[in-house]
Amino acid sequence: MSAKPGIPRNALIWLLVAQVLVILPHLTHLPLWITGLWLGCAAWRIQIFRMRLRYPNSWAKAALMIGAGFGVYFSRGSLVGLEAGVVLLIAAFILKLVEMRTARDALVLIFLGFFAVVTSYLFEDGLLAGLYSLLPVTALLAALIGLQQGARMTQPWPTLRLAGSLLLQAVPLMILLFLFFPRLAPLWTLPQPGPRGLTGLADHMAPGDIARLGQSAELAFRVSFEGEIPPRDQLYWRAVTFEQFDGRRWSQSFAAQVPQEPHWQATGQPLRYSIVMQPSGQPWLFALDVPRMAADDAQLMADFHLQRRQPVNQPLLYRVTSWPEARREAERAPSSLGRALQLPAQGNPRSHAWAGELRRTLQEPEAVVQALLRHFKREPYHYTLKPPAVGADIVDDFLFSTRSGFCAHYAGAMTFVLRAAGIPARVVAGYQGGEVNPAGNYLSVRQLDAHAWVEYWTAERGWVSVDPTFQVAPERVEQGLEQALAGQEGFLEDSPMSLLRYRDIGWLNQLRLRWDELNYGWQRWVLDYQSELQLQLLQRWFGKVDATALGIGLVSALAAVLGLLALWLLKPWRRERDVQQRLFLAFERTLARHGLRREPGEGARTFAVRAACRLPAQAEAIHAFLRSYEQQRYAAADAAPTELRQALRALRRQLPWRRARR
Repeated sequence: MSAKPGIPRNALIWLLVAQVLVILPHLTHLPLWITGLWLGCAAWRIQIFRMRLRYPNSWAKAALMIGAGFGVYFSRGSLVGLEAGVVLLIAAFILKLVEMRTARDALVLIFLGFFAVVTSYLFEDGLLAGLYSLLPVTALLAALIGLQQGARMTQPWPTLRLAGSLLLQAVPLMILLFLFFPRLAPLWTLPQPGPRGLTGLADHMAPGDIARLGQSAELAFRVSFEGEIPPRDQLYWRAVTFEQFDGRRWSQSFAAQVPQEPHWQATGQPLRYSIVMQPSGQPWLFALDVPRMAADDAQLMADFHLQRRQPVNQPLLYRVTSWPEARREAERAPSSLGRALQLPAQGNPRSHAWAGELRRTLQEPEAVVQALLRHFKREPYHYTLKPPAVGADIVDDFLFSTRSGFCAHYAGAMTFVLRAAGIPARVVAGYQGGEVNPAGNYLSVRQLDAHAWVEYWTAERGWVSVDPTFQVAPERVEQGLEQALAGQEGFLEDSPMSLLRYRDIGWLNQLRLRWDELNYGWQRWVLDYQSELQLQLLQRWFGKVDATALGIGLVSALAAVLGLLALWLLKPWRRERDVQQRLFLAFERTLARHGLRREPGEGARTFAVRAACRLPAQAEAIHAFLRSYEQQRYAAADAAPTELRQALRALRRQLPWRRARR
C-alpha cells in the first residue's frame, strides 16, 4: 500500500465539495460520462486517503487521459472549439484529483477550479449564475486555506468561516478594480458555445420557421426608451430582409449584405433608446426603422437593416436613434428593385393568375396592396402556430386551400402576389411588440415575438411597410401572441416551466417581473460595463478629460493604492527593526545550502548544536554565532548587531563554497 498522502484531510474535504459545486452548473452542457468520471475519481481519492488504494501508475494515468480524450471527441465531435475545450478542462479538473500527491498538486487543482468557474459564464451569465459562483469560489478558498493549516486542523467549519471572511474583505478591492481598471479589448476571441445561438432568426425563412420560434420564451433583447414607450402596434423591430425566393423559402440576397447606406429622409419625431441584445450568432442588430448608431462597428445596410462586422456572440449593449416616419428611397428608384421583383420561373400558377387579374383591374400599386389586405381580412383565414402542411406550390396551397398559417405564411404570400403583379416587394423578418415591465419601464422582447411583415415600393412613397397578419389577427399586433392564440394549443408548449404561462396569477407574475428587472440591471450595469460605459461614468465624476490620460491616471492611482495597502499589510519596517531574527534566518539559509535544515519546532540552540556536530570543522564559528544571537536576542535586545553580523561572516568564510558530496 502507498504511504499516507500529503494532502490534509480538511483540504481534501473542501476540494471534493468545490469540485461538486464547480461542475454542477456545467451539467446542462456536459456529457453524462463526466458525472461517472467524477464519481469514480472521487471514490478512488477517498480510498487513497484511507490507504486502501494506491495512486495510479503511469499506465493508468495514460489510459485515463486517452479515455477522456476519446470521450470528448465522440460526445462533441471534435477536440477543438470552445465546447470541447470546456469538457476537456472539466475532465482534467477531475483527473487531477487522483494524481494529486503534494500541496503543489493541490494548488494546481484549485487554480483549475477557479478557471472552470469562469468558463461557466460562457453558458449562463445571469444574476442567479453570478450569485451561485460565490459558492464554488468560497469552497476553493477553503481548500486553499486547509492546505496551509496542515493536519492539525480537523474541523471544516472554521476553515469555511475564514474563507468567507477573506472573500468579504476582498469585496472593496474587487469593486475598485471593476470600476476603475481599464476595459481592454481581448487579444483574441473564440467562438461562443453553439447552443446559445440556436434559438432565434436565421438568414433564411421557410413557412414554419417563425412559427417554431413562437413556442419559445427565450429572451431576444430588452429595450429602454428615453421617454414614453411607443404604442405596441408601432414596435416593428427589423432584423433582416429577405429578397430571394426559390419556391420554398425566402433568403437574403448577396447585394443586401454589402455595406452601402441607402437614401432616406428623416421626418417626424425621432425615438431614442438603448438595447441589450442576447447572443444570436448573427451579425445583424435589432432596431426600429430607420435607425442610426454612433458606434463604428455597425452600419446601415442597403436594405435598411443594421449589421455588425462580427456576429453577436455575447450580450451587447448599443444605443440607437430611429425615425419611424422617414421616407425611404422615394426620390429615385433604388438599385434593389430588380431583386424585389424576382420570382421562380415555375410554380404557383393560381397566384400568378390572380396577381395579373388584380393588376389589370386596379392598375395602381396602392390599390392592389389594399385589395390584398381586404382579402386577408374578409376571407376565412386563420392565424395558428400549427398550420397544415402544404405541397410543392406553397403559395397556392396557402392562399386557396389551407388558409391557415403564421405570420411568415401571410408575409410570404403577399410578397409573392405583389411581385407577380409587377410591384417591388420583399419580406422583413424581426420582432414585433414586446412585454412592458412597469417596474423598470422597459420592454422585454422574446423569441415568441418573432414576426414577419411586408415592404413594397412605389415612386411616390418609396418603401412602405404593411402587415397582412394584422388583417387576420389584429390582437397579435395590438396585444401579443398569447391573446392572438387564445383558445388554441401550442403557446409555449416547448417551455412548460416558463412563468409566462402563468401570467394570470397576479403575485407570481409580479415576482417574475421583479426578478426580470433585477436580471436586466445586472446585465446592463455589470455584464455590459465596458469601456464606453466606464468612460461615461468616469467623465461624469471627473469631468470631460481625455480617455487615455484618464486611464493612465486611474491605473497610476490604483497602483499607488495597492502599494500603500501592501506596505500596510507587510510592514517591512518592522522586519528591519528585528535585525537579530533576520540574521538568524540568514544563518539558517547558510546551513541549508550544506544540507542542514531546521526542523519545525526546533529551537535555535538545538539546531546550532546539531549543526556543530554535523560540521565539526566549523563548530567553533557556529557556537560563536549562537552565543552572540542569544545574548542580543534575550539578554540585550538593544545591543548593536555588528557583532552578530561579524559572527555570521566568519562562519560563511569557514564553510566551503559547495556542499561536499557524500
